[in-house]
Amino acid sequence: MTDAAENTTAHTRGGTDSAEEPAANGKPEESAAMSRYRRRLIAHRAADRVLSRPGALGTIRERLAVLDTAGDVYDLDGSADIYGNGVVEALEERTAALLGMEAAAFFPTGTMAQQVALRCWAARTGNPAVALHALSHPEVHERNAFSQVSGLRPVRLTGEARQPTADEVDGLPEPFGTLMLELPLREAGFVLPSWEELTALTDAARERDAVVHFDGARLWESATHLGRPVDEIASLADSVYVSYYKSLDAYGGAAIAGPRTLVEDVKTWRHRYGGQLFQQFPTALSALVGLERELPRLPEYVRHARVVAAALREGFAEAGVPWARVHPEVPHTQEFQVWLPYDVDVVAEAAVRQGEETGTLLFARAWDRGGPGLAVTEVEVRAAGLEWTAQDVRRAAEDFVERVRTVLGA
Repeated sequence: MTDAAENTTAHTRGGTDSAEEPAANGKPEESAAMSRYRRRLIAHRAADRVLSRPGALGTIRERLAVLDTAGDVYDLDGSADIYGNGVVEALEERTAALLGMEAAAFFPTGTMAQQVALRCWAARTGNPAVALHALSHPEVHERNAFSQVSGLRPVRLTGEARQPTADEVDGLPEPFGTLMLELPLREAGFVLPSWEELTALTDAARERDAVVHFDGARLWESATHLGRPVDEIASLADSVYVSYYKSLDAYGGAAIAGPRTLVEDVKTWRHRYGGQLFQQFPTALSALVGLERELPRLPEYVRHARVVAAALREGFAEAGVPWARVHPEVPHTQEFQVWLPYDVDVVAEAAVRQGEETGTLLFARAWDRGGPGLAVTEVEVRAAGLEWTAQDVRRAAEDFVERVRTVLGA
């Protein structure tokens, strides 16, 4: 199995893809991918310098340490939650306030959360059709859960690697009950519309008598590009889904926020879907910690991602790479794509060797096949990446290219 195949397994796209281990089915080619996956994980943990150290890749001891100071955000002498009270309710109230919504409901997974929200909207609008991008998470990574589990019918606005347009919403040749917008659209390169485009999209949906739902798995870090606070962004939608672990480093969890009457319905269906867990205080506490500590830092990560992206382009150019792309050129969030004109296995091996041999891991995520002779990966900038200057990035990019050439010549 090539690194592209590893990436397909790893990109059961939730948050930290490299935390997903490729399946081992006993085939020799799969063993090679498993070996590289393990080497990459070991290199990531041992590296002196990485652009991102997501908590999900830490040891159990490191992950438990997240709760060491949880008493700063919640009274640990209070009762533990039982079936959604206590700390879970506190998290729901905090989330609703941040998003400017009347109420919110906590879910163990985002896949469940969005199915439930959209199912509730379908019942209210009388239309199970959901207009969405063909590259959106439910279409690409949820094994047809909308139709197989929730009785919803996806209607695709476009398959192009960009956000949909208001004209495409207006011109959809059939009625739909809900417009779902993924902000940012990960598969297209974590891209966002402009504020004016987003406003036009939501207006177009309402002109079609549809409600608007934001798939805001990474909505928290979208404020910098859109130039508006999160609550103002959320105000354009009738309901919003947010994740706690993708950007905030919580153990897991998600929420649906919206009108109180909708959230009451959502909680009923949460129970029916098996999401009313007995106790969830570790996850809820870690989410509160993330809202307190990581949320305020996201704008800084986004700004530095733009420095890193520009330095990568310069480094590849100085190293004489015939064709290389950073997409978007100016990242919309702290995550973006890098495209290089090499075979997937070549760049994947070079990336791991750089971490093993230098203690600097420039590309920590898996590589995927972007087309004939093209490889693509995702780059994320977090707290660890703030220590990298533009010169550091350029040098690491040039060193990486040298290792690519070594692998090609081997």
